[in-house]
Amino acid sequence: MKIEKDRVVRFHYTVSEVGQEPLETSEGREPLAILIGHGNIIPGLETAMDGREAGDKFEVDVTAAEAYGERREGLTQRVPKKHFKGARLEPGMQAVLPTNFGPRAVTIQKVGMSVVDVDLNHPMAGKDLHFAIEIVEVREASAEEIEHGHVHGDGGHHH
Repeated sequence: MKIEKDRVVRFHYTVSEVGQEPLETSEGREPLAILIGHGNIIPGLETAMDGREAGDKFEVDVTAAEAYGERREGLTQRVPKKHFKGARLEPGMQAVLPTNFGPRAVTIQKVGMSVVDVDLNHPMAGKDLHFAIEIVEVREASAEEIEHGHVHGDGGHHH
């Protein structure tokens, strides 16, 4: 079965900045499960998967624009320290900030007595990425998965 919109894909991945050592891998864990065509992964990787099938292994470079976007200067915000729930914060570290739109990864820039300056760019913004992919399974999505916009069950979302 070929990968196309409204299909569930389970895959292993290793990601690195182009020309660098791996940053993250799913090896040794369950494969990642996504629903194609619903914004579950970065656009460049989803495009590279189109038409492939279980058993395929491939490598692809994805430009920053097709990954987490270009870095945007001035995308900073001053946030009350209480939103970080007492975590020990230091400049340069990554943290998760709760927002009205769900959790958001931020980079700590400066820590004051009661406020924290954060960079709202995704930590991988502005980076061209290299992926090594192994497609493990491709299946039809259920009507409920399509309605919800994500995978349920193994490797997916549990309600």
